[in-house]
Amino acid sequence: MEYKVLVVGCNDIKKLGENLGDQFSLLAVATAQETFHLPDLKEYKLAIVLDKEADGTGAQAQVRALKHHPVISPLPVVVLATEERDLDSRLGFYDAGCDDHIQFGNGAELQVRLMKAIFNRIANEQLKQQLEKANEMAFIAMSDTSDLGVNIQFLLDINQCENLDQAGMRLFQALKSYNISSSLQIRSRFGEKNMEANGMAKDLESTLLRECSEMGRYVDFGKRSIMNYGRVSLLVRNMPLDDPNKYGAIKDNVFSLLQGLDARVGALDNVESLKLESQLVVKLTSRMTHIMEGIDKGYHDVMVRIVDAVEDIADGIEQEIQFLGMDEQQERVIQKVLENGILETNRVFNEGLKMDKSLTGYLTEVGRVFASDKVKTEELMALVEKIPANG
Repeated sequence: MEYKVLVVGCNDIKKLGENLGDQFSLLAVATAQETFHLPDLKEYKLAIVLDKEADGTGAQAQVRALKHHPVISPLPVVVLATEERDLDSRLGFYDAGCDDHIQFGNGAELQVRLMKAIFNRIANEQLKQQLEKANEMAFIAMSDTSDLGVNIQFLLDINQCENLDQAGMRLFQALKSYNISSSLQIRSRFGEKNMEANGMAKDLESTLLRECSEMGRYVDFGKRSIMNYGRVSLLVRNMPLDDPNKYGAIKDNVFSLLQGLDARVGALDNVESLKLESQLVVKLTSRMTHIMEGIDKGYHDVMVRIVDAVEDIADGIEQEIQFLGMDEQQERVIQKVLENGILETNRVFNEGLKMDKSLTGYLTEVGRVFASDKVKTEELMALVEKIPANG
């Protein structure tokens, strides 16, 4: 493989090329500034600066110029000295930014050290790429952890929402962490709720959500996506098509939010149904109580009339019995039968009166319990135990 090399300050590029061998393609320039306008700078793997002056300051200036250029600065810069330099001079070159300082001499050793500089640069680039990838993975992991925290907090808070408006706004609050613009539709048993992040609804989005609600979990078109789960649909307007990782994360994480919202909508529907059932029970018990009061009053009237009729019959028979030609024993038997009939009639009506009062009291108790906003379990159990027996 041939490596392209910049050589700064070289007067005899041919001789240098013979010493370096054919694995290097050399380009000679007088100063570092001449390299700045080359069209293919990114293709070069190494820069060599010749140190020919007595004090070496000129070569150090060339090294600094190369290291300040944004494209050339990543390249390894090797100083090739024509004579041995003392420690202070070599420290000066190192401070200027050179990667190696070599005294011109053995061609084989020179080749090895130049190749080592190139390989060090390749290894550093690979390490940099690995670090960037590791940072990217760490960022994704941190982002996933953050999203998980947002979702968990949402699932905890959604159970405190008492109506669809609160539940919808809590979802939009959670969606802020995903930086998405969206429209929400909730299809409750008691009606349809359409919302934007501002609490209002948009007609076009509402229609699209309604018509796509039965078309599967995901309906994608362009940079927009509709996500459906149960009674909930969400339209996302700005899906990140240029970032597959974020695109997939939004679909996965937001879908779990929709699952939590759907569960809460079902719970709110059940609560609303129970409220309606309670209202029905209250109205039925109130109606039945009024009916029972009317029945009770009519029952008393009928009872008084029947008792009066029985007594009138008894009085009439007692007045006429003396003309029937019965002896005293027969008269006592008939009077006994009449007395027993009157007593049994009174007993039956009194038993019915007790039953009416018991049922009326129970209905009053049912109405009182279900009239409360929160029905207590122990009161319901007590009502079940107090249900009047049949017969």
